[in-house]
Amino acid sequence: MRQISRASKLTKGATLCAMIALSAAAYASSPIPAEKIAVAKSAVQRAEQSGAPEFAPVEMAVARDKLARAEKAAADHNKQSATQLAEQADVDAQLAEATAQRTKSRKAAMEFDASMQALRQESRRSSQTN
Repeated sequence: MRQISRASKLTKGATLCAMIALSAAAYASSPIPAEKIAVAKSAVQRAEQSGAPEFAPVEMAVARDKLARAEKAAADHNKQSATQLAEQADVDAQLAEATAQRTKSRKAAMEFDASMQALRQESRRSSQTN
């Protein structure tokens, strides 16, 4: 009877250890790098759509490079590096997008100023002829 009780306890202990090991393995294989990479990809796409390749090519190239390196690190099962590179790619893509927006805003402001200058000159000419 005692042997059955000991065997039962050993079985329960082994089962518990197996469950803990499986839980640890599931935690270790969490999709954090994949989520970070998805966020970075989305940021790169937004930056591309905002005109960053034209107006912020250096920042855009850095973001793309870090995203590619993050994907390679994830494929190599290097979670820490993949996560860090993905986060950096996200920030770099946001910088590229902001730089592109700033450049486009400045260009629009310069065009507006030029239009206003042309209107002032036209107004002066018409008031001088009258």
